Amino acid sequence: MVLISKKEYYFSVVTDRASQKNVIMASSEGGMDIEEVAESHPEKIIKVFVDPLIGLTDADCTVIAKGIGVPDASIPMASEVFKNLYKTYWETDASLVEINPLILEGNGKIKALDAKFNFDPNALYRHPEIVAYRDIDEEDAAEIEASKFDLAYISLDGNIGCLVNGAGLAMATMDTIKLFGGEPANFLDVGGGATAEKVTEAFKIMLKNKSVEAILVNIFGGIMRCDVIADGVVTACKAVNLTVPLVVRMKGTNEELGKKILADSGLPIISADSMAEAATKVVAAVAKNK
Repeated sequence: MVLISKKEYYFSVVTDRASQKNVIMASSEGGMDIEEVAESHPEKIIKVFVDPLIGLTDADCTVIAKGIGVPDASIPMASEVFKNLYKTYWETDASLVEINPLILEGNGKIKALDAKFNFDPNALYRHPEIVAYRDIDEEDAAEIEASKFDLAYISLDGNIGCLVNGAGLAMATMDTIKLFGGEPANFLDVGGGATAEKVTEAFKIMLKNKSVEAILVNIFGGIMRCDVIADGVVTACKAVNLTVPLVVRMKGTNEELGKKILADSGLPIISADSMAEAATKVVAAVAKNK
């Protein structure tokens, strides 16, 4: 059966952290990227904030439907679709539900033609039926391997491997590398519970990227102690028979003990006290080896 589309709409549900509510974004301009609509016709995007303790109400649905131009006769069906989509978003721990386009058929019926769902990875243990849809053939092999060891890893196009604890510090480390003329080869956050095994696996994953010509380890010892990381770095270097330059910068809990472990290891580890110094040294190490 051929669907005859009379009108295309855009509909999505996302989490708005600023208001601590869920927000429904809808537009009469379906079939287009919402970013393009926001830039060229911002007045055609409506937002309805939904209190998670109350849920999506009939009044909310009417505001949305009328706001995007759904004909009066089709508003009851549109409201039912909106409620079902919101219910799906809520019950699956989704972070995004996007329908583009949502269509009005010639017979007045409302149907979703294309959908995109993003789910909170921290909640997937509650949804094995969703996990079952995962297709690892569509994912980066290194990222899959990293996830087995609870490592947050993303491959990039540069030549300087980065091993950092904390996502914010990892981003700042990559920015600093670029500031001093280098290019990061990856984002890698070992988290707050790094063990020698975890650090070793992190090194192995980084070095599978043949573009890596040096590694920068940048650690802030808060929950994670510097001496534990230092032991892990020494163990990892020996396990992988490291041949590329390694720069280590660590600050915080047991910092001096960590530095002593590195110094006493007999390995050619380059020490740095600041992020700027670490970035300068790792960029220089890459240049020297060319």
